[in-house]
Amino acid sequence: MKKVLVVDDAAFMRMVLKTMLEKNGFEVIGEAVNGQEAVSKYVTLRPDIVTMDITMPEMDGVEALTEIRKKDSSAKIIMISALGQESWVKKAVILGAKGFIVKPYKEQHVVETLSKL
Repeated sequence: MKKVLVVDDAAFMRMVLKTMLEKNGFEVIGEAVNGQEAVSKYVTLRPDIVTMDITMPEMDGVEALTEIRKKDSSAKIIMISALGQESWVKKAVILGAKGFIVKPYKEQHVVETLSKL
């Protein structure tokens, strides 16, 4: 069972993603509301996969991706973005994101994307 850290500043989005993942055999071992918390929890929890929202307060998802990859170059991070954030997604992939999911997302696509890691 793959362990996942869900990062999103919106509680509703974290709940939806957590429910979706747990229903499909993933274990959500933690949640974070911003990039700073994501970096801290990554170090503590050591998840197999991180789902990372791009737009968040304090530290955005791209900055958090960079910080996590400095600590663990093999980190598997999937970026989650809204439509219209293509330039951020490209930057994230260049910086080491393993893929991306566009909101609003479909359960099958989320599960397939994470299962490939």
